[in-house]
Parts: sequence; C-alpha cells; structure tokens
Amino acid sequence: MLDEVERSFYLWLMNKTTDTREKILATAEQLIYQNGIHATGMDLLVRTSGVARKSIYRYFVTKDEVAEAALKARDIRWMYWFRTECDKADTPHARILSMFTVLKGWFESEGFCGCAFINTAGEVGDPDDPIRQLAKLHKQKLLDYTLELTEQLDIEQPQALAKQLLVLIEGAITMARVMGDYSAADSARNVAQLLLKQASP
Repeated sequence: MLDEVERSFYLWLMNKTTDTREKILATAEQLIYQNGIHATGMDLLVRTSGVARKSIYRYFVTKDEVAEAALKARDIRWMYWFRTECDKADTPHARILSMFTVLKGWFESEGFCGCAFINTAGEVGDPDDPIRQLAKLHKQKLLDYTLELTEQLDIEQPQALAKQLLVLIEGAITMARVMGDYSAADSARNVAQLLLKQASP
C-alpha cells in the first residue's frame, strides 16, 4: 500500500540521504499529510527533519515554498503509484474497476489521512493560490488517466464516463476520510459497474 511505501521511503531518506533539500521535502510532505499546512510550522519541520532552520531557508524562502514543493513531489509519486497498481489489470474495463479496489487498499492502510490535495485545498481560500492550483492539477491528472481508460472502451461518450468515474473516486475518498467508511470504495465500484454496463453498446 502507498502508506507502507511512504514509510519505507521516509525512513530510507532520513537515514541515508545526503541531499538536505530532499530530506526537507520528504519530512514536510509527511507532516503536511498528517497535520495540514497550517499546523506544520518551521519549528516542527526543524525538529522532525533534524535540519537546521538556516539550512531550510537556504533552499526555501518561506513555508509556502516548502509546502508547494512537497505537494508537487507527492503528486508525482501518488499518480505513479495509482497508475502502476491499476494497470496491473489486463483490460481497460478491469483497470477501471481496479481503481476502486486500489483505493480501498489505500483507505485501509495505516496512516491514511484522505487525499492530501483535497485536504490542503480546503485550507486555502484563494482559488489562484499555488496550493489550490496544485490540487486542481492533481485532479486533472486523475481525470486524464480515467479518460485514457474510458477511451479504450467501445463506447460513445468516454469523456462523460470519465467524469462520472472521477466523481465516484472523489466521493469514496471523502467518505473514507470524513466518515471512516472504507466500504465506500466497494459502493463506488458497484456504481462504476452499472455505469460501464449502461455505456456498453
């Protein structure tokens, strides 16, 4: 699961890396995911990373810069993980349904705190803020991947189906985080099956 990969990544990075910037980003990403942007101050980042404040400011002028860079790294890693897991299924139809199986495994993994991009976007009021723009980009990438799968099906409206599937994905993530209902992934998968059946010629 993603969180198991994350823990291994963080432990390796904290113990082995000589790249101070990467250590700062790995720590910031973990703290932001667990606590949010506002609760992740420089003092906490210094204590957790073991990197001196002066060294952090050598790479990043503000906390916002740290948060933006950390979320960019998470976007790349999360999308790679999600695509890789879903693509293990052997047909586009199976990959679409696999998205919800993969999500449920993520929900049930230790340390699940919802979607980092939904969480952080909710902390920022300005729609033009870089954090909000990163969240939008992340969701667009998820929609693009879903569309990539639906376009491989023999259906008339792959774009419409892709948007419907994204709504199911986001709804399941929100229910899992807010209500602790990890079976939301199963419910979303069942609805996805109905949508696929309806879309088939």
